[in-house]
Amino acid sequence: MARNTLLCAFFLLLALMGVSVGASRKTVGIYELKRGDFSVKVTNWGATIISVILPDSKGKLNDVVLGYDKIGSYVNETTYFGALVGRVANRIADARFSINGTVYKLFPNDGNNTLHGGHRGFNQVIWTVRERVDGEFPYITFYYHSFDGEQGFPGDLDVFVTYKIDYDYVLSVSMRAVPRNKPTPVNLAQHSYWNLGGHDSGTILKHSVQIFASHITPVDKNLIPTGEIEPVAGTPYDFREPMTVASRIDHVPGGYDINYVLDAPTDVQGVRKVAIVEDCESGRVLELWTNQPGVQFYTGNFLKDEKGKGGHYYKQHDGLCLETQNFPDAVNHPQFPREIYSPGEVYKHYMLYKFSVK
Repeated sequence: MARNTLLCAFFLLLALMGVSVGASRKTVGIYELKRGDFSVKVTNWGATIISVILPDSKGKLNDVVLGYDKIGSYVNETTYFGALVGRVANRIADARFSINGTVYKLFPNDGNNTLHGGHRGFNQVIWTVRERVDGEFPYITFYYHSFDGEQGFPGDLDVFVTYKIDYDYVLSVSMRAVPRNKPTPVNLAQHSYWNLGGHDSGTILKHSVQIFASHITPVDKNLIPTGEIEPVAGTPYDFREPMTVASRIDHVPGGYDINYVLDAPTDVQGVRKVAIVEDCESGRVLELWTNQPGVQFYTGNFLKDEKGKGGHYYKQHDGLCLETQNFPDAVNHPQFPREIYSPGEVYKHYMLYKFSVK
């Protein structure tokens, strides 16, 4: 077993035992937010969503996110089930970038590139429970301090994420990051895999998807953006009208894994509609909103007999991700939206999941 794997497992074991880790006492726990028959469970290991339970059109309750039964299974896994990923989500080409003439070299964990913050990104650390409130609108806030040089990124960074049930079947995710002493790239993402039929119900190929975007950022063979922005019209990437995932996926080698440039203008609160996903069999509908410029649409292409909850094995296309974000590799493409934040600036990322039943 690799040294990094042993270290991660060792520190998690200490945390589960309640032993001090570093300068402060940290323990790993599971926390439930509940309103009526709507339940969301999260853990401070990776600030991860581990379950979302809600009824279907007949009132049957199901868990609609993929994941594992035990927290230990999330250690060193590469699916990113439900995780909060960063310091920079998605890919950074050649695991390097520069700020004001200074070149920073990162940990390559996706060939020669960096994916989701490196081999020990924010999904592989223990977050502190900063605040937890039960009641009519329950929420929990996790905090993580990312140190200067972690995975190669410059500067100390304070990171917060709040999961909150805002109303019946409405879940919000609020992310905030504050650089302390150096400019640094920040691009966080929530990486849940959704299957509205239930996590163990098979593929999402029959799910209907509508994405409010008329352009994508095309990628090369290594899934690195070329720097161009291309229209989806006349291509298999066109989901401006509701389409099943299966209707065009055979024309996309491997399946969907692409960033969409969101069209919808922001409202007075700076939030825009991202997508609507519907499962006709269960009647469940997911509507997603965000303040970010892009969303990564991913159809679980790399899932292969991944043992998950209840001993169920997840296979290719058993879940889909809608990861709101800045554009991938933006730090190396000055024409993309800015993702460098300096001390005194605050990174803010907001997501709103609205669930309903037809």
